[in-house]
Amino acid sequence: MNQARKTIGLLAVATLVASCDSASESAKAGPDSSAAAQSMADMPGMNMGNSKSADSMSGVVADSGASTSTTATVPPKISLTAAQIGHGAVKWSTVAASQTSGVVQIPGELIPNEDNTARLGAPARGRVMRVLVRPGDRVGAGQTLVTLQSPDAGMAQADVGKATAEVGARRAEAEYAAAARARAERLLTLKAIPRQDYERAIADDQRARAALAQSESEAQRARTTATQLGVGSDANGEIALRAPSAGVVLERAAVPGAVVDAGVPLIVVTNPATLWLSIDAPEPMVGMFRGNSRLRFIVAAYPGDTLSALIESIAAGLDEQTRTLNVRGVVVNGAGRLKPKMLASVFVDGSGSASAIMLPEDAVQMIQGKPFAFVAQPDGKGGAQFTRRAVQLGTRGGGKVAVLSGINAGESVVTIGAFAVKAEFQKATMSKMVM
Repeated sequence: MNQARKTIGLLAVATLVASCDSASESAKAGPDSSAAAQSMADMPGMNMGNSKSADSMSGVVADSGASTSTTATVPPKISLTAAQIGHGAVKWSTVAASQTSGVVQIPGELIPNEDNTARLGAPARGRVMRVLVRPGDRVGAGQTLVTLQSPDAGMAQADVGKATAEVGARRAEAEYAAAARARAERLLTLKAIPRQDYERAIADDQRARAALAQSESEAQRARTTATQLGVGSDANGEIALRAPSAGVVLERAAVPGAVVDAGVPLIVVTNPATLWLSIDAPEPMVGMFRGNSRLRFIVAAYPGDTLSALIESIAAGLDEQTRTLNVRGVVVNGAGRLKPKMLASVFVDGSGSASAIMLPEDAVQMIQGKPFAFVAQPDGKGGAQFTRRAVQLGTRGGGKVAVLSGINAGESVVTIGAFAVKAEFQKATMSKMVM
């Protein structure tokens, strides 16, 4: 039984790695990288395909292992045999440092502008009856998005009806008391009634007025409660969630027939005219950011366009766990080309030049959303042990990218076939999940 489970697990690993590899290889890969991918495709148990997609925003191969980040940890080291290295056409070379521009590249992400985003939740416990929109739909202010059937809504509607009827009754009493007071005043002038009858009429009028005012206050409270719940005028116990402003449906968690509690988020509507560019800057780079200054960035969808964001907010302190500082910029998105959750490569201008190691762009691979390079330690038998190193990137050009930290001069770094090494790391990760 254990052997059968292992066999099934390894087959699943090979299939998943193959699909991940096809979706993540850079379209900018040169002939050597293509040869590496093809050689790995020829390995037994692996079908890597020929489809390639460019991570143009950073010039490195896109991350295909992000989905495993919550279920397994990528091992820091792996060992490959001479046969595996040959199949992957993996090659490494000793690197040296050189002087490069002080421009530093760090990852960022486009997120909704929370100042223009509404997260609509159920105002009361109820059952979702209808969901009238889908993610991506444009909606207008006041448009109904979701309807719910709720006992609280029925009670609110009943309270409004009861309070309205009470106001009518109290108003009639107040009008009668006012008329009685006026009549008593005339009769008192004619000395046709004793003064105490007149004073009694005055007291009755005042009580009726106070009762009317109280009933009107109760009716207003009932109407306010009904409005907050989104209750319509029809006494059917329905609540309508409406868009507070025009925008685009970003998320939809509402499912017809589902019973939801009060406060459960159902719909997110945002105005995409502006987005936020969110950056988690490493501690050594904190001094490079100034409020109201501009950041340059690119995204994979439009690799030829250099975009900008105006820094609006810099966090007051570092994150204790990651030792990073959150920086947020506002991006004008009038044409709507940019989308929330797009990853960005942000260029930050440092001072002067910096010492860096120049690597081929294909030597840097994205793993779980972060750039890595692979350091090789030959075993003397044609095989080698490979260590993944997180790297900080700088400027790029001519197919090269500057590595500002993470790699030391004199180390042997994979320069050809890095994609194949990455695939083996992913394979090792998935093997840990199924064992």
